[in-house]
Amino acid sequence: MTLVEAAISSQEERVADAAIRCVGRWGVAKTTLDDVAREAGCSRATVYRLFPGGKENLLDTAVRLEVRRFLGGLVAALTEADDVEQVLVNGIAYGSRHLREHAALQFVLAYEPEVLLPRIAFERLDVVFDAVGLAAAPFLAPYVGAEHAGRVAEWVARLVISYTLTPSDQFDLADEESVRALVRGFVLPGLATSVLSTTLTKGE
Repeated sequence: MTLVEAAISSQEERVADAAIRCVGRWGVAKTTLDDVAREAGCSRATVYRLFPGGKENLLDTAVRLEVRRFLGGLVAALTEADDVEQVLVNGIAYGSRHLREHAALQFVLAYEPEVLLPRIAFERLDVVFDAVGLAAAPFLAPYVGAEHAGRVAEWVARLVISYTLTPSDQFDLADEESVRALVRGFVLPGLATSVLSTTLTKGE
């Protein structure tokens, strides 16, 4: 069962949401299960019953829930695009805005990077990239081919993560016109030399 496919009950979701809010206020280290229980309006025993692995199990579920929500929003953003440029612009802008506006993620990035790094290192982040690739590939496939779509989606996702962790003065990925400049100046030319070829003129 994958990161996205694993089931999350409504009660688990309520407690995981409470944990996300607590982390957004106090960070991972200072958030306790008692804090989460109070925020969720349930007992500490209920939290332990739902997450027998304790805080670590709860945080893993919260991450899984947030990834699922992110993918749902990504698909909605990509659905609105009618060409490859707009697919890329919508995907990059949505991803950057979502990460930038995520209170819990931004708190951890600012004050507890040592907590975040093990969770995004090596195969753990690869699972997220795989999920993004599966969600975005159908929207890219008409332009880059089904065999390349997943890899293109992963490359773009890595670009968004890179700009989130190390922001640039040249491009603001939360601003659509800035994203469009990046896509036209660098992303599309990079694709054209490898996979796009004549598919960019599809329909002409």
